[in-house]
Amino acid sequence: MRAYALLALLLLLLSATRAQDLQTLLSIRSSIDDPLHSLSAWNSSATSFCTWEGITCDSSSRHVSAVRLSGKNLSGALPAPLLSLPFVAAVDLSFNGFSGVFSFPHLAPSLLYLNLSNNNLSDPVDFVSDSGGGGPFGLQVLDLSNNFLTGPIPDEIFHLSSLKVLDLGGNYFRGRIPISISQLRSLQFLTLASNELTGPIPAQLGVMTALRWVYLGYNNLSGEIPPEIGNLTALEHLDLVYNNLTGGIPSSIGNLGKLQYLFLYQNLLSGPIPPSVYNLTAMTALDLSQNELSGEVSEDVMRLENLEVLHLFSNRFEGAIPSSLGAIPRLQVMQLWSNRFEGPIPNSLGLGNDDLAVVDVSSNNLTGRVPEHLCYSHRLVKLILFSNALHGGIPSGLSRCRTLERIRIENNQLSGEIPPEFALLPAVYYLDASGNGFSGEISRLRWEMPALRMLSLAGNKFSGPLPESFGGDEIEHLDLSKNQFAGGIPAGFGLFTELSDLNLSGNRLSGAVPESIGELKRLVRLDLSKNHLSGEIPTGIADLPVLSALDLSENWFSGEIPPSLGKTGSLVSINVSHNRLIGGVPATEAFLSVEAASLVGNSGLCGGGPKSGLLPCEAASAKTPWWFPVTVLAAALVIIFLSVILTFLARKWWRGGEFEIKKAETDGNVEWEVRVFDGTLSTVEAILTTIKNAKSGAVSNSNGEGRWFTVREVKEVPGLGWAEVTKLGRSRHRNVAGFVAACRSESRWVFVYEPTAGARCLGVAMRDLSWEQRRRVALGVAKGLCHLHRCGLLAGVLTADTVVLDGDGEPRLALDVANVRPGEARTDVYDFGVLLAELLTGRRHHGGEEGGSSGGVVEWARYCYRERHVEAWIDPAMSGQVSRHRDEMIGAMGLAVRCTSAERPSMKEAVKLLVGLEGKASPWLSKVMRAIWFY
Repeated sequence: MRAYALLALLLLLLSATRAQDLQTLLSIRSSIDDPLHSLSAWNSSATSFCTWEGITCDSSSRHVSAVRLSGKNLSGALPAPLLSLPFVAAVDLSFNGFSGVFSFPHLAPSLLYLNLSNNNLSDPVDFVSDSGGGGPFGLQVLDLSNNFLTGPIPDEIFHLSSLKVLDLGGNYFRGRIPISISQLRSLQFLTLASNELTGPIPAQLGVMTALRWVYLGYNNLSGEIPPEIGNLTALEHLDLVYNNLTGGIPSSIGNLGKLQYLFLYQNLLSGPIPPSVYNLTAMTALDLSQNELSGEVSEDVMRLENLEVLHLFSNRFEGAIPSSLGAIPRLQVMQLWSNRFEGPIPNSLGLGNDDLAVVDVSSNNLTGRVPEHLCYSHRLVKLILFSNALHGGIPSGLSRCRTLERIRIENNQLSGEIPPEFALLPAVYYLDASGNGFSGEISRLRWEMPALRMLSLAGNKFSGPLPESFGGDEIEHLDLSKNQFAGGIPAGFGLFTELSDLNLSGNRLSGAVPESIGELKRLVRLDLSKNHLSGEIPTGIADLPVLSALDLSENWFSGEIPPSLGKTGSLVSINVSHNRLIGGVPATEAFLSVEAASLVGNSGLCGGGPKSGLLPCEAASAKTPWWFPVTVLAAALVIIFLSVILTFLARKWWRGGEFEIKKAETDGNVEWEVRVFDGTLSTVEAILTTIKNAKSGAVSNSNGEGRWFTVREVKEVPGLGWAEVTKLGRSRHRNVAGFVAACRSESRWVFVYEPTAGARCLGVAMRDLSWEQRRRVALGVAKGLCHLHRCGLLAGVLTADTVVLDGDGEPRLALDVANVRPGEARTDVYDFGVLLAELLTGRRHHGGEEGGSSGGVVEWARYCYRERHVEAWIDPAMSGQVSRHRDEMIGAMGLAVRCTSAERPSMKEAVKLLVGLEGKASPWLSKVMRAIWFY
């Protein structure tokens, strides 16, 4: 009888608990925003909640045991009651839009698996239970990655002692990695990547011997890699990338016999590769790139018999490339570029590599010939050998490599003719053989490269006529400049309808330019300079809709310039100097701003803008009536009289108005000269009271309302007087935070800046910005610089820390009179290119002088633009936006590369290009923008 009573009581309790589950689920349903109606079946009329979307029940008790609602586009406050269902073991709410604060005290003791990744959770995480202890947590998997969690990682994390998987990556955790994390002895997977953690890697991690995966990359960790890492003998994956780690690679890493992936790239590590690393025979991928490692790479590298990926680029390695690399059977990717390797490329490379697909040894000091057997596996896709001292011809084995897609052999000492088979490679889309000594007539080859998009044969000794075709009509970039090509420009070039960049300069081409060039509607850059071309400039060129740069200089062109050339507004760079042109210069925008150097050498030209250096064109020779000069003289006298009156009134207003220099004294009898540029400010005394200690303060306007202004004090600057300051004060632009008042004493200046409501420093705010916001920032900065350059001024020092974002997210350049100066604008353009690269990559610039090719984000930007793999270089914070904005990002990186190159655009041109990127949905136009410049 007692047993029946206990059974009845148990059934009653189970029934009550199921009813509680039902009420909890219905309550949660009412509080969640469900635009896709994924939870439409969650209602009280359903026979059992065990059949609801995302709900799994225990087969015997019929209680909720799992909730899986990943990727349902749900939003609202995090449904905490869902995490406290009495029998739930697994909850997955990842890839939704839940917000709010996450707290551990409310977790069900039965919960083993919890995934809240890719939501909008914020604020610090609470690891302490209501009772102050750790609670009965049996949690084994915790994934809070890719949210907005902040603060330090709590020391109380040790309470989660049963954890096997911990992923806190992609948040905003700050401070040091807590030592208490080492008490999680069952932990196998630890991910703290993509946060803002600082300080050293705790040596205590060495006691967590169950660890198989450690991912601490994309933080600001410093110090050396602790040798205790070598105690983690179960470790399979070690990733410490994108930090500030220093010192050498500890030899204890050689103890990690199960290690398959060792990623240490983008740090400050130095010294040689420890010999013990070659003991890691299970290694699949070794990436030590972008450090300061040095010494030689040992022939013992062949002991890494399972190695598939070897990245050692951008270090200081020297000596010969180990010939034993050719004996690693599974090697697929070998990137050793930008080091100090010398000697030949091993002849054995490719012979023993069954899957070799990528070889990049560019930017070294290599000599000798290109090995015959690089494509022995018949799987080679990418061959990058540029900027070495290789000689000889293209080997026959490479000419038959039909898997090749990307070939870069430029800037070597290669010679000979292009083998016939080489022009028949079907998969090649990128071929750069420029800057060598190749010769022969390429028109004799049967070109069959249907995939070709980019071809550069510039800077060689090719001769004879140009070929009519290259085997395909999808080519976007064609550079045949600086050779000895003769004959005419083939009419067949007009069939390259995807062409955006055509450079035929520095040859011996003659005859007229074919009218078919006017059919290249996507052409952005056309350079036909330094040839023997003749005839008139084709009118079709004037109708090219996106043509940005045109160079026809040093030819024999005659006749008049087409009057509509430049009418489209896209043309920002033009040069027709040293021809035989006559007539008036077109009155289009492109020619009104052209410099004299771009028109010189055409004795028959006249007119043009104020910078043209040409004489005005003669007026019509019709007889002028007697009354016309009398009327003109009378009108001129009236204009002169009115000008004198207006000048007098203007000077009177200037002296008595808001720009008048007033004198006043502050406490201590310091005499100040004050000039106010904002008419809404009230008295000079109010300003002086505010700037007394050179601090920010509220200055009343004419209505007595307080406005908050930033105040900056500087000492006397040589050459800076009231004339220069007044010029700055009168300058106003949406993207420049200028002066509203200036004060001067005997020893210092104090400037009152325009108010910037809700301002944030770009360097701090950058990570929070989407691509659309970053593009808006770039455009605003470019417009601000363009305005300063029109005023004959420079921004001086332009970095992410000197740009502020106002409350609307609009960028403002903070002027610093110590750096604002008249002069050459090239430095500003370079700094803008660096800033644009920082916006794209999320990296901060370091090292390298202005205009240099080494150091920091500049070199990285050049590599990024060459390789085009956006996912590899885009700021991880924007990785989810690449699919929608890939072409815009590539186009912006192309502009960043141009701005940091030797031939830099003006800021006016940069503004036009950025405007062209914004909101362009047309696929062909995006191709045009991303193909503007190739490196």
